[in-house]
Amino acid sequence: MSRLIRAVIDTHALRHNLNVIRTRAGRAKIIAVVKANAYGHGLVSTALALEGADAFAVARLEEGLALRAAGLTTRIVLLEGVFTDAQLEDAAHERLDLVIHCTRQIELLERSGDAGRFALWLKIDSGMNRLGFSCAESAAALARLRRLTPAPREVRLLTHLACANERDDQVTSAQIARFRRATRGLGYEVSIANSAGLFGAVVLGCDWARPGIALYGASPFEDCTAASLGLKPVMTLMSSVIAVRRVPRGETVGYGAVWAAPRDSIIAIVAAGYGDGVHRSLESGTPVLVAGERAPLAGRVSMDMLAVDVTALGPVQLGAPVVLWGEGLPVEEVARHAGTIGYELLCSVSQRVPLEPR
Repeated sequence: MSRLIRAVIDTHALRHNLNVIRTRAGRAKIIAVVKANAYGHGLVSTALALEGADAFAVARLEEGLALRAAGLTTRIVLLEGVFTDAQLEDAAHERLDLVIHCTRQIELLERSGDAGRFALWLKIDSGMNRLGFSCAESAAALARLRRLTPAPREVRLLTHLACANERDDQVTSAQIARFRRATRGLGYEVSIANSAGLFGAVVLGCDWARPGIALYGASPFEDCTAASLGLKPVMTLMSSVIAVRRVPRGETVGYGAVWAAPRDSIIAIVAAGYGDGVHRSLESGTPVLVAGERAPLAGRVSMDMLAVDVTALGPVQLGAPVVLWGEGLPVEEVARHAGTIGYELLCSVSQRVPLEPR
């Protein structure tokens, strides 16, 4: 086997998830969120696999430019917008939509005289308190966009949900109510729903949905699996057993000697570590799949290796396949053992791990 560790990317699962999301979204168009290297799945290859999306969303200009350089002609939305005259010109040249979330960005457009080259998305802060104009400020901001000459090609409105992944819907309902009051009667298309918003209980009623994590086959909720939502995992992080050791009862394994063998044990050493994006915070007992069978981590994850207690399995051979997360082992389950969320594990896969689309 030439590659010990690799991230296998199931493009069929990507397209399956897009279809599930499109059904869930109803009449809303789909903006596929591919920022942060498509949540670790590969920016360009993911976008090419999701050519059925109505638009793509990225966080930063460089991501949008990379998609255009790869030949993508689909609408691309810059979620953070631009901040300099040079960035504005690059965005105009590559026909990128701009999210407008602060006064400085409006001033850039006013000075440039190039507003007619853009489709703009005015971001209204309905309670996230991160980016966007407050509901009270939004009318004045929209009025300035309306006065731009030449007029923008299009103007749309969007907001972002802070707690849609939580089953207590009060915060989401309050945000929606604020957003509706601020936009009542304006007649513009709106974008509200992220992945959790799409699969949550609150009816959002938007024109454009912005799914991220659901596209990649992970659940946005702590209390249900992606499979229960009809989604399939896209990334399977795989490696191989590079050594098998017998460890007598009471002997320890790995840095810090934090795991001691409770009995005479067989330990498989796997070529995967925090240098590959496997979190050091994963605790002993975290499940992995060795040749398709569950077995627990033993001791701390190191930079290039981790240890697995395979005593309860049958004979384990050198080169045996190991799944860290993905098909057969949901990333959100593994993330709980690290005290984090599936988003972070997926985005943490390092550059030395090759992506293998299939």
